[in-house]
Formats: sequence, structure tokens, C-alpha cells
Amino acid sequence: MFRRDVIGGMGALGAMTLAGPSFAQSGDGFYVPPEEAQHQRTFMQWPVNRRVHPDGLFLDMAQQTIANIANVISEFEPVTMLAANADHAGARRKLSERVELWDVPTEDLWCRDAGPIFVVDGKGGIAVRHIQFNGWGEKQVNVRDSQIAEQVANRLGLDFLSTSLRGEAGGVEQDGRGLLLAHESSWVNDNRNPGLSRDEVEARLLRAYGAERMIWSEGVWGEDITDYHIDSLARFTGPGRVLINLPDELDMSDPFHAAAADTHDLLVAEGLEVDVIPEPVRRRIESIDFVASYANYYVCNGGVVAAQFGDPETDQIAKDALAKHYPSHDIITLNVDPLGEMGGGIHCATQQMPAV
Repeated sequence: MFRRDVIGGMGALGAMTLAGPSFAQSGDGFYVPPEEAQHQRTFMQWPVNRRVHPDGLFLDMAQQTIANIANVISEFEPVTMLAANADHAGARRKLSERVELWDVPTEDLWCRDAGPIFVVDGKGGIAVRHIQFNGWGEKQVNVRDSQIAEQVANRLGLDFLSTSLRGEAGGVEQDGRGLLLAHESSWVNDNRNPGLSRDEVEARLLRAYGAERMIWSEGVWGEDITDYHIDSLARFTGPGRVLINLPDELDMSDPFHAAAADTHDLLVAEGLEVDVIPEPVRRRIESIDFVASYANYYVCNGGVVAAQFGDPETDQIAKDALAKHYPSHDIITLNVDPLGEMGGGIHCATQQMPAV
């Protein structure tokens, strides 16, 4: 199941469906479209907080990495970088002129988690669905970042729809067609949603995303800041299709390996088409805490922006896999090692605003 030749035997993939979902929407009729559907723009956040990033040299590297990602995405669609007005001059020195700056104060760069979740109703309406960011269970300062979603909604003049959930969009994967996937550890957790059962969390997530079905995997509690976000492991690439990033050789004594294997098996049991790509074996950063996820890519209008880690073989396998799953998109790969050192990747640093 984990051999590197698995992608070569995938065969032809079906055409991508970019229209609205065919499932019966519930509640107020709003839903989150597939990420590969058309975007109005991408939002990102400028990292500045010295409590979060005490090493000035590393902070500069993180900012340059965020700028590199924003500059590439801006070749495909508009990009809005969120930053306090006082931080604009420093950001502008690294950013392309195509990237717009808004005066929305930030601390860190994880816009997938702290930024707004946009929902549409298929009739020209758009709103922000609010899942309250709390620094991954108050593990990190979030005075500014916890306010970002509401500030963006206010600036855009959009309704701000509460879910009464605490958590992060990186902790739930959605196909835009009625199906959600998540690790329990990121949601059914007293550091986010004390007192809520899994069924209660599920009901609120389904309503938040306008979905009708959810697949839960157990995940891993307390071993990383996110409690094992799903978007670094598995991603929906179309109706009934999942791309998952697994090590060639599983060490079942490693909680992340064991949880990843469980998620893979659950997806197969649910009847989804699951394609496996390997984790890099030889990479530039060898730290045990380094997140080397090819699955943490971002789909924008006509492009897929993904990581490369310095392993020529697996870097190419991942690029080829993305090209097969997104045949109408250009595949751009970047060195984003500073994000991996912080426990995330490109998807974690971006948030799409869908077209209406």
C-alpha cells in the first residue's frame, strides 16, 4: 500500500466538478465550496510577534517564506496580506506589488486557522462562518489573531455567522460536496470544546460547512501544537478522491504513524479512492519535529502551490501526483522549510475567498 510506484498505477482521473454541491444543504443554505473552485482572492497573514518568534533571524526567514508564497499565488489570483499598518513597510519590501496589504493586526502567519471561513449560498450570497480561533487550545498568544476573522468580515461588510465552536479550519478537510474529514484530537478536546461530545461537535461542523456527512479518525492528542491537523495528512482532490501522505515504512510505535494508518484504512473502508504519496526520505531539515507534508498544498485559480523538501525522488512523485489530480493547473513547488520547522505548511498559511 505504501510503495512509491502507487501513483504510476493510478490511471485516468475523472474530470473535476467545479459546480455547487448536489447534496441537500441544511440550515441557512450556506456551504464552503471545494478549494479548487474559483476564488475571488487569497488571504494570508504577516508574522511579527516576538513572543512567538523570538529569534529575529528566523522571523525574517519566516516572513520571506510567506512573501514567496504570496508572490507566487498573486500570479494566479489576487492576494490580500493582513498586517498592522505599522508592519506594512517591512512587509512591502518583501512582497510583490501585486499583493495588497490590509490594516488588520496579526501575530502569526496561520491564516487557515485564524482567518475567516467563507461560505456561499449558490445564489450570489457570501458570508463568514466563525469558528473561534484560540491559539490551538491556548498554546500560543492569540490576542490579535483571535480577532482576525471578525475584522475581515467587517471590512468586507459580510454577515458573521457563529458556530459556537472553538478550533481551526486546518483541523477539518472538506470536499465542498457534503463530506468532511477530521481527527477527533483537534476538536473533541477540552482545550477547544470542553463539555461537547463528538456528536455535538459534528453537528456544528456539518452546519458550519453546509455538509451532510463526516468521517472521524482518532488522531493524536497533545503531541503537537495542533493536536494533529488533518490537512497535513489527507486532502480531498475531487468527488470521492483523497490524496494522503504516508511514510514508506510505518513505525506503529510512533503515534502519528499509527494514526495516519488508521485514517487511511477508514477512508478506504468508506469507499473513497485513496492515493498514497510517500513522505520525503532525504530532506534538508532532519529535526524530528519538522512537518514534511506534501499534502499541505494550496489550490488557487489555475495553480497548485506545494512544498519540496530536497528529496529529488519524492519531490517529483508528489509533483506528478498533484499534476494528475489537478490536470488543468500549473504545479509550482517551493522551499518552505521555515513553515515545516514551525509545524505547518502552505495550506496552513492561506485561506481562500470563493467567487460567487
